[in-house]
Parts: sequence; C-alpha cells; structure tokens
Amino acid sequence: MKKIFAFAFSVFAAGALFAQQHITNFGVVDTTQVYEQFFKNSSAVKSYEEKRASFQEEISRRADEIRDLQAKLQEAQDLGMDSDVKRYQDSIKIKSSSLKTYTQQKNQELSNIKKNLSNNNEFYKNLNRTIKKVAENEGLSMVINLQQSNSILWYSPAVDITDKVIESLEQQ
Repeated sequence: MKKIFAFAFSVFAAGALFAQQHITNFGVVDTTQVYEQFFKNSSAVKSYEEKRASFQEEISRRADEIRDLQAKLQEAQDLGMDSDVKRYQDSIKIKSSSLKTYTQQKNQELSNIKKNLSNNNEFYKNLNRTIKKVAENEGLSMVINLQQSNSILWYSPAVDITDKVIESLEQQ
C-alpha cells in the first residue's frame, strides 16, 4: 500500500512539476500607438493633414469676410445708411449659410477620409502578421490588445511589445 501511495504521489508531483513548467507567456500591444506611429509619416495621413489645413484656411478666409461685412454693417448702422445696412445683412446671411454648408461638407469629407485610414484592411492584416512574428520571436503564446481589453488591471512593461511591433513594421 505504501508503494502504491508513493507511486501515486510521485506521479502527482511529476504532473504538478510539469504543469508548473508550462507557463503561458503573454505580451501586450497598444494598437492605437502602433497605428499612430506607423501612419504619421504615411502619404495618406500627410494628404489628410494637407486637406484639413486647406479646408481650415478656406473656412478662416470666409469667416474673415463675414467679420469684415459685420464691421461694415455696424458702420452703416452708426451712420444711418439703411440701404447699406440691408445689403450687408443680406450678404452676411448668405455668406454665413454658405460657410456653414461648406464646413459641414468638408468635415464630413475629412471624417470619411479618416475613417478609411483607420479601417485600412491591408494595414491590419500586416499588423497581425507582424504581431505574430514578434510574438513568436519573443516566445509568447498570447498577445493582448491594450485597447480592447478592459480587464487588464496591471501589466509589467516587460511584456509590452508595442515598440518592437512598430520597429518591425517600419523595417518592412
């Protein structure tokens, strides 16, 4: 009986020792940081930023025109020039409406461009391949996206492979 108990205990201990040796190694990736770093120098993002700046410049130019008309309106009101007052009011109303429409259209256009940038399927395929390669090189069996997991309360910076993923993407 003692031999059976000793044998069972040694099998149990060996199993526990084996289970302890098979520890799951995991890493984390901040995909938002990867995305921002990877795309900040891309031609698509530069094009988006140029359009945004151009649209903002046009919006500012139109807003300045309206402010000039408002100053002229105030001056006409002060001088009692009723016909000029009416003309400036009409012009301000038309230009304000036009500016509002232009701003809405351009904001929608920029929103669509930004959405297309962030939904770039080829980028995400490449990102997943790169994460897999980095994870395998690091001996990891699991990688967690920091942006998708609200259950991570703490992690060691040692398991963060974000910079390695960015580095690998930049070398491609």
